[in-house]
Amino acid sequence: MLATPPPADGPAVPPLSGEEEAFMRALGRLMLVLPRALDADLERDQRMTMSEYSVLRHLSEARCRMLRMSELATACDMSLSGMTRLAGKLESLGYLKRIRCDRDARGSNAVLTDAGLARLRQAWPDHLASTRRHIFDHLNGLELSRLTTVLEAMTGGGECPCPRSATDD
Repeated sequence: MLATPPPADGPAVPPLSGEEEAFMRALGRLMLVLPRALDADLERDQRMTMSEYSVLRHLSEARCRMLRMSELATACDMSLSGMTRLAGKLESLGYLKRIRCDRDARGSNAVLTDAGLARLRQAWPDHLASTRRHIFDHLNGLELSRLTTVLEAMTGGGECPCPRSATDD
């Protein structure tokens, strides 16, 4: 356990207990290892990255299977330029198409194609098996609704903690 000096301008913050410290270390490790494990499984089984899967999944869940590029970037926790590059790759594979936004000619929308939906459906069983193996098989006996509430509270209710600028469109 690390001893932390009190801040110069405020009240002392109590150090973490041994149990809290162990939890923080395990959580930190999880945040590094879990995304890599899920991505490695998907790449091995489907030759698809988690980023590609995430784009197809978000578009499949959107109204009319369409999202503004900036909204898709935010949903996938990517920069707009990174999303533009990834969308270009997925477009070249026939999984999505980009069209001008009707309301704003400066913006673009990404639209999931039938081929993209079929590709998502093909990858889904392998991703589900990986998710079960790496996550849910370890949560036996835990109250998932309570855990979900805690995780949502820790992440600000699912909202992005770093708002994107108006120029991201």
